[in-house]
Amino acid sequence: MRISKIIPILALLTILTTSYAGAQCKAFAKKVCLPELGAFTHDGNYHAAVLVEGEEAELYKTFYSDMDYRIAICGEDKLPDIEFKILDGNKNVLYSNKDSKYAKTWDFKLQSSQQLKLIVKVLSRSKPSETPASGCVSIMFGFKVKK
Repeated sequence: MRISKIIPILALLTILTTSYAGAQCKAFAKKVCLPELGAFTHDGNYHAAVLVEGEEAELYKTFYSDMDYRIAICGEDKLPDIEFKILDGNKNVLYSNKDSKYAKTWDFKLQSSQQLKLIVKVLSRSKPSETPASGCVSIMFGFKVKK
């Protein structure tokens, strides 16, 4: 009887904690990552999640030809470097920030419209005996409006 009362309470706490973490990450994205878009217009979407060292996330996004884009990746200061790669539909790597000392932004223009895959990975720096760091990671997309 007692367990049947505890399970719904635990489920509710889990949902509330997840919602709170999501709200915290969205606020982080707005405050820290949005300015990284600079002169680019934000696409209006906030992609943010709590990731742990060694964890990876994927996101698919359609980009259109002859437009200038900027992708900005930001992580909380307590996290190690964040690697991101952009792959086309044939799994060809179009860009990896690993080759650019883990740059936080990439500006590009495509010759043809296509859906690209973005892979974000928080690198590991902790020792096996240490608790891995976790924190918000945000992905922002911007474009330049043609005049």
